[in-house]
Amino acid sequence: MPRPVIRPGIDVQKVRILTVCEAPPDRDNDLLSAGRDSMYVANTIMAFRSAGVEVTSISELLEKGVYLTTAVKVPNKGGIIPAAVIKEHSFKLEEELSALPKLRAILLMGDTAIKSLNYISMRKDKKRVTPAGSTYKIRCNDYYFSGIRVFPSYLQTGKSFLIEKSKRRMVAEDIENAFRVAAR
Repeated sequence: MPRPVIRPGIDVQKVRILTVCEAPPDRDNDLLSAGRDSMYVANTIMAFRSAGVEVTSISELLEKGVYLTTAVKVPNKGGIIPAAVIKEHSFKLEEELSALPKLRAILLMGDTAIKSLNYISMRKDKKRVTPAGSTYKIRCNDYYFSGIRVFPSYLQTGKSFLIEKSKRRMVAEDIENAFRVAAR
């Protein structure tokens, strides 16, 4: 039996925002499906709360129409994920995108997520969704993938998210903007 593209129990008709993180964490107790003690979960909730989204759990994000996934489906053992791995896993992300019919905004959290969507766009439209360049330089422009607004942003799940206040502020702005688009 084939593995479902979207996690079981998700009402795909309610999903308006897709948040694409880099890769699952190396430790199971840090997974996005783990409890609030998980750094990934705590940082994600902090990011959304900083954007004015009052949530205390990942399931509450789902209730608000936010689905979280990863660009690469295997844990990152540290370091930069090779382009070939991102490209290979982009096919699974493409399946997830096609299973979300009401999607209005995609938050690309970090370079791996940005590269993954660009691989999908190159296959589909023969052009990149976002141009090459530093995230802070490209994040304030409007990008679209199949009519869906795309927000290139920063990774919210790593340890550096707690240190870099300017990135936390920019992530919050991107989340706020994604919610504005989704509400239209």
